[in-house]
Amino acid sequence: MMSRSYTNLLDLASGNFPSMGQPREKKRLPRVMTVAGVISELDDDQANSVASDVQSSIFQDRIIIVANQLPVKAKRRPDNKGWSFSWDDDSLLLQLKDGLPEEIEVLYVGSLKVDVDPNEQDDVSQLLLDRFKCVPAFLPPDILTKFYHGFCKQHLWPLFHYMLPFAANHGGRFDRSMWEAYVAANKIFSQRVIEVINPEDDYVWIHDYHLMVLPTFLRRRFNRLRMGFFLHSPFPSSEIYRTLPVREEILKALLNSDLIGFHTFDYARHFLSCCSRMLGLEYQSKRGYIGLEYYGRTIGIKIMPVGIHMTQFESVLRLADKEWRVGELKQQFEGKTVLLGVDDMDVFKGVNLKLLAMEQMLKQHPKWQGRAVLVQIANPARGRGKDLEEIQAEIQESCKRINETFGQPGYEPIVLIDRPVSLSERVAYYSVAECVVVTAVRDGMNLTPYEYIVCRQGVSDSESSSESSGPKKSMLVVSEFIGCSPSLSGAIRVNPWNIESTAEAMNEAISMADAEKQLRHEKHYRYVSSHDVAFWSRSFFQDMERTCKDHFRRRCWGIGLSFGFRVVALDPNFRKLSIDHIVSVYLRSKNRAVLLDYDGTVMPQTSHNKTPSAEVISIINTLSCDVKNTVFVVSGRGRDSLAKWFSPCKKLGIAAEHGYLMRWSANDNWEVCGQNNEFGWKEIAEPVMKLYTEATDGSTIETKESALVWHYRDADPGFGSSQAKEMLDHLESVLANEPVTVKSGQFIVEVKPQGVSKGVVSEKIFTTMVESGKQADFVLCIGDDRSDEEMFEIISSAISSGVLSSNTSVFACTVGQKPSKAKYYLDDPAEVVNMLESLAEASDPEPSLDTRPESSL
Repeated sequence: MMSRSYTNLLDLASGNFPSMGQPREKKRLPRVMTVAGVISELDDDQANSVASDVQSSIFQDRIIIVANQLPVKAKRRPDNKGWSFSWDDDSLLLQLKDGLPEEIEVLYVGSLKVDVDPNEQDDVSQLLLDRFKCVPAFLPPDILTKFYHGFCKQHLWPLFHYMLPFAANHGGRFDRSMWEAYVAANKIFSQRVIEVINPEDDYVWIHDYHLMVLPTFLRRRFNRLRMGFFLHSPFPSSEIYRTLPVREEILKALLNSDLIGFHTFDYARHFLSCCSRMLGLEYQSKRGYIGLEYYGRTIGIKIMPVGIHMTQFESVLRLADKEWRVGELKQQFEGKTVLLGVDDMDVFKGVNLKLLAMEQMLKQHPKWQGRAVLVQIANPARGRGKDLEEIQAEIQESCKRINETFGQPGYEPIVLIDRPVSLSERVAYYSVAECVVVTAVRDGMNLTPYEYIVCRQGVSDSESSSESSGPKKSMLVVSEFIGCSPSLSGAIRVNPWNIESTAEAMNEAISMADAEKQLRHEKHYRYVSSHDVAFWSRSFFQDMERTCKDHFRRRCWGIGLSFGFRVVALDPNFRKLSIDHIVSVYLRSKNRAVLLDYDGTVMPQTSHNKTPSAEVISIINTLSCDVKNTVFVVSGRGRDSLAKWFSPCKKLGIAAEHGYLMRWSANDNWEVCGQNNEFGWKEIAEPVMKLYTEATDGSTIETKESALVWHYRDADPGFGSSQAKEMLDHLESVLANEPVTVKSGQFIVEVKPQGVSKGVVSEKIFTTMVESGKQADFVLCIGDDRSDEEMFEIISSAISSGVLSSNTSVFACTVGQKPSKAKYYLDDPAEVVNMLESLAEASDPEPSLDTRPESSL
């Protein structure tokens, strides 16, 4: 069913996307998209479909970097005729080029910070493309307001920083029209990418929370596009994120990326928890890489904090003394100990908490009165709203109160700089500050501490730095809630909400011995200088290359509507089972083996009534009564239920409990296929399972004749998974000397005898047929889950060992399009039943004959 949040909004569900033409050539963009729609100029036939298996060899690799804003500055010319543009050297998007391969071409897609008249947009687009390799996305004013100031700043930004809209005037309630504008804006960005992309040669790197649904638009158009996404803000815990009404739409959109990056493990862990709790996806860690399996695609999870641009920053250091006289600051604060704060004017930066901590320090440690100064640089706010106005008023009131209380002639404990401050001016303040204090209550990364460390180190050839020859030292007091905190092990970490603790940390920082400050500074500088922005972008791009290396080898299908769209990636030899083909082979064969799983194969997993329908009974009975057929139901269920359900099928073979028990027909006795019939291990395993069951609400124990199974599907996903891992270790330890295997499956932990599997019982069936002189020349094996993969695997070894002939027609078939050892698939149990019905119609049942192999009698 189509998501309500997208119904009648855009034409994504109908696939109304532009097609790429035959060979791409650089030419003037035909027009600039300003509204969501079809780029008709690019429509043509599908001769060069994006699903082509042939890679282009004409174009070199190129990366398209997509972000909300382009890394360029724009201003009107003095004569008011046209625009002049220049690179924004402070933009991270421009700086990250240093880490990319020299031979790779970089193209930017994003919006401008200025409003460009629609009549000028074509010329501006061409100018930016020719001179800067930038493609601007022009958003209509009504979409821009609701997209950026609405959904981004009123919904996503507060929520990702743990602010819930408990009241209409606090944070902002969810507004569906703003969500629609967000989707519309993302579509416009996608159209600009589509205008310039060569999908077989280009990488796409999308940045930040403004464009979280863009991957779905691009993936729908180009199934095998190499695409990464990096989130520069925090990702909240699942308890916070799950309050978002469009939570699943955004998660599924992000999962259309190949690589998703976060600053810290905490942010990645929260994202993975959301995927587990809301989408039922579990991650795996292999050789140090974290991956999410999603419909045959492995989505990489990258954890790498961004750094600063060392070269640019060191060049500013060399000019700092000329552009801003550090000597004047040193004279202004002579005899004073300077603590420095540099923050955006933002409700999450904790500026007022810092001021209160300074006030507390002056109270608790009077020796600093008249000596300690907190210089707080407050950069202009990026957002707007009542919350921001309140925090600004609160900061002004605190500054006034503290200065009136502790101020003296020629001394103010708080110096508030409430205006834009250039990088060179910040460098001057860093040079005189004994300590930098960051008390943000939630922040994605925050590079202020990194800048401070590099500034305090200086540059060895700087003639302007009077301290260049002396030992370097710096101190940091940082909030434990910011992204850079884990990488600054020498900083004093604080909970900014604890005013007293923060005050003590500030006192400790400025009171610490110089030798200790030097050691901490050296440790920090080694990290910051080696983990710069180039290191970050190089690492991300290398991981994107590794994650996407098999893209053009896989076969891909796009399925699903709206934001439920996803790509299924499969082995090129994996294909849908043709009913006509299997029927024709079935008719030519003389000795057939048909092995059927039950749950999820002939019976839907979602069905509450697990009893087979009359139609299924009739089909299986017809198949099993054909003298050329040996038909088995191979299931994990117990023998009692299977024997009862299939009692009308007298010639049907049943393998119960994954093959531990089997019988060749209703007239035969059950035989045990396991190597060991001793079950003393149950007395050891069951108490352990009961212990975990009591501690894990929603879990149950299933007792089989040969096995014990612990189910936790109805338990809390995170806790259940954690308990399952603990139980697995516990059981493997206590059962180390017992003849059993302990396995984990989908929401289960199972203990069963060694040598019992669907693969083993399948091999026994094939071997018995050979011994009776009826080697199978036709094998149909169908199943839907992990245990059935053992059946598919044993078929290959049976051919190698001669149990099956190399001429045997093998139809190993899984249910659903997913990675499998099977060569074929059918979409669902309904298709399985339809296929079996076709085989039954082609059968020649002779109920009077006993078709059992002689050795089984």
